Amino acid sequence: MKYIKYGTYTGKENMQIDSDILDEAVESNASEPVFRLYAWSPKCISLGRNQKDDFLAGVNIDVVRRLTGGRALLHDDEITYSCVFPVSVIPDGESVTLSYKFISGILIDFFKTLGVELDFGENKHHNTTFDYCMLLSTGADVCYQGKKIIGSAQCRKHGYILQHGSILFGYDKDLLENLFHEKVQGITTVNEILPDMTKEEFVKRFEKFILDL
Repeated sequence: MKYIKYGTYTGKENMQIDSDILDEAVESNASEPVFRLYAWSPKCISLGRNQKDDFLAGVNIDVVRRLTGGRALLHDDEITYSCVFPVSVIPDGESVTLSYKFISGILIDFFKTLGVELDFGENKHHNTTFDYCMLLSTGADVCYQGKKIIGSAQCRKHGYILQHGSILFGYDKDLLENLFHEKVQGITTVNEILPDMTKEEFVKRFEKFILDL
């Protein structure tokens, strides 16, 4: 497993780096998966590949569009993970749901090393007008005691999967509700589960975990 060192970048830079890693894997016919963790500065909203942006009219915040699908995310008090996998190294990798669960299972295994038991959410029928990704739940989402903590999105290109997602450390409830005009509920954060865990320690321990795989 290859690991790219943690860094903080703008939204545009982060999405370009993810795109470049995917393209490099395709061009080199890479056999080794790549993981990275990163942060965003300034805070930024990422939109799903085909998501409409009309709900953001008048919003004074950075906005970027992802290669991946899904709904919008506010990238603020979080750590984002990104990985590129050859479809061929994932059991039943042609299945979108099973590939999500395989990759997200790596994150679940990491949280176990922190003493935290996460699991996959349940498929639930939601009001499809929700624009904020973390309010939606599928069977491939990662949750803690029924509350979503990691929201992920995926795309595929020539036999490779790019999956990235938001690991919530905390969130500004008022800001989220003002941006998305929706009541924020059903989510939790690393700060709530592990109040003494810093982002620096989280990154250090994740890096060791990935490199030991």
